[in-house]
Amino acid sequence: MNEELDRPIARVLPLLGMPHLDRLFDYSVPAKLADEAQPGVRVRIRFAGRLVNALLIERRSTTDHEGTLRPIERVISPLQLLTPSLWDMVNTLAERWAGTRSDILRAVLPARHASAEKAGLFNGGKPWDQLGTASLSWEELTAQTLRAATQGLSRYRFGTNFLDAVLASRRAHAHVLGIPGHDIHQLAADVASTVAIHGQGVLIVVPNAREITRITKALSTWLSAGQITELTSELGPNARYRRYLSILAGQARVVVGTRSAMLAPVANLGLIILLGESDDNLVDPRAPYLHARDVLRLQAEQAGASLMILGMHRSAEIQQWIEEGFMHAVLPEPKQMRSHRPWIRALADSDTTIERELHAPGSRLPTMGFDAIRRALDANRPVLVHVPRRGYAPSISCSNCRAPARCRKCNGPLELPGTAEDGLPQPPRCRWCGASAGVFHCAECGHRGLRLNIVGQDRTAQELGRAFPGTRIISSAGEQVLLEVANEPAIVVATPGSEPHVSGGLYGAAVIMDPWAQLGRQDLRATEKALRHWLEASALVAPHADGGTVVVVAEAWLRPVQDLIKWDAPGAARAELASRKEAGFPPAVTMAAIDGTTESIEQLLEVWEQPEGTDVLGPVELPPGIRLPAGLTPAQADQARRLIVRVPAASAMQLGHSLKVAQSIRGAQRNNGPLRIVINPVRIG
Repeated sequence: MNEELDRPIARVLPLLGMPHLDRLFDYSVPAKLADEAQPGVRVRIRFAGRLVNALLIERRSTTDHEGTLRPIERVISPLQLLTPSLWDMVNTLAERWAGTRSDILRAVLPARHASAEKAGLFNGGKPWDQLGTASLSWEELTAQTLRAATQGLSRYRFGTNFLDAVLASRRAHAHVLGIPGHDIHQLAADVASTVAIHGQGVLIVVPNAREITRITKALSTWLSAGQITELTSELGPNARYRRYLSILAGQARVVVGTRSAMLAPVANLGLIILLGESDDNLVDPRAPYLHARDVLRLQAEQAGASLMILGMHRSAEIQQWIEEGFMHAVLPEPKQMRSHRPWIRALADSDTTIERELHAPGSRLPTMGFDAIRRALDANRPVLVHVPRRGYAPSISCSNCRAPARCRKCNGPLELPGTAEDGLPQPPRCRWCGASAGVFHCAECGHRGLRLNIVGQDRTAQELGRAFPGTRIISSAGEQVLLEVANEPAIVVATPGSEPHVSGGLYGAAVIMDPWAQLGRQDLRATEKALRHWLEASALVAPHADGGTVVVVAEAWLRPVQDLIKWDAPGAARAELASRKEAGFPPAVTMAAIDGTTESIEQLLEVWEQPEGTDVLGPVELPPGIRLPAGLTPAQADQARRLIVRVPAASAMQLGHSLKVAQSIRGAQRNNGPLRIVINPVRIG
């Protein structure tokens, strides 16, 4: 008690989300709160005349403030939610991504729930190793998990070396390129279980809830439900808060979550596992727009933990980490790849158009695709048909002049939603505002006919139903995404990322339809994303020796199609990174997209001290399809502008810090116009 009285000053961070108030303020600690007001607790303070939440960061004996300090009003909870290491990480992220610390903390720390605090830790606070079942002795479980992890990684060059380093608490970082037809979720679960059983904490981050289900199912091979802690944003307040307390207390040793779990304070963290590293779902849509991949790298470096990234594809960002020497490439043994790859085919003759290769008039399926589907169905296996877009016809145009069909209300793109419940076709509607276009007539030439630019999954399923009568057609897209399908004859039509796995088996064939729709997107990462989706879909197909075939409805000479045929994800990543370096795009450089109005961008530029070597491009109109910055309504969309800033990759911290300071000055000047800063945005425009 005497020690606490000797430190009567509390330094607190108000959780206000304003850049110019993103600093610590001194408050006095009343004697009655001296014991509870410890670093890391939530408190209530009076700030600018109103009560606000704050985090107590440290206790001090003196203050630089001249005058009388206001006292802390109360301690919301005596639980110390913010650890010193988490506070250090938040500071680093705020500087690197030009963010405010309160924004990051509100995303990390769950809201207080009194009943969860009262309930205490799970199972009366039993330690993690006592939460399992008694079906196996601890010695048997240790031996079996180690055997499974070793066997799984023995298929990869240097795979077992990585496992040995992790178990010996020697920091190692590896990108593991998956083997087609092999369950990477089970491999991740085997390694995670082994590391946890040997006494270290494990954090597993995946892109979405479906992946949570798959990894949890794989972990349940070795661990009980009580030993697996799921942490997602979909959890209720009670469950999320109680699980966070369990992690904080060290009771939760294996934590599985989406991007909301990327800063979970796992005790004795020894291994971080990331699946689907280039999935857009790993990017937080709220300021400061953190990417889980980058955050987990910093987390591993700070905690001295190992980092394992698994996937069927390699992004340019991971390739740069490998070339920098931060991460090692753990590749499948060549024999494993040869024996497990399906046979991948594409249209061979560049002079033969897709239309001439079609099986029948009005069909989009070439002869080789039709034959592959028929052979797989005859072998009593399901078939995967991969289409780029959901819906019926998500992009339409005038059949006469080819002008894009636009909404008369908001100028958004029109789509055909397909047939209604009564079987009658529905009129076109806007993809942006949802308004019906009624009877279409072209604004350019007045023609009333429509042309389908892109055919969605609903229309594809309809076409396949006519081409293969009597065959079950299954759709997986949008809000109706399937986790698994039965290992029996059926045609599964799925959009990228929605491909269900085959229960207890693999697809007999896959057809990748309309690949040009993915390759032709106005997106820096269009080619990389397309190849990733194709590889992930093709990895679900049986090996060539078992008749597995993948047909790409595109010319074989296209570079990404060749990368798929050769299954050369490393070569594709090297080429992609080389082209980014040549053009000056991330990750070869660090880039910031500054979105706002002409006025708000000029206000920022006036107070911004640019790092040396800064290249400023624009401002230009905000690219189509990018969300407007907060403060602009759809009616003001024409006012939105984007400024692109790029610096050498080594100057990333300086760029983030300088923009953070400029935002703070701008806020202090009460310039509150719409402005958004995104470091290395997924979409540049």
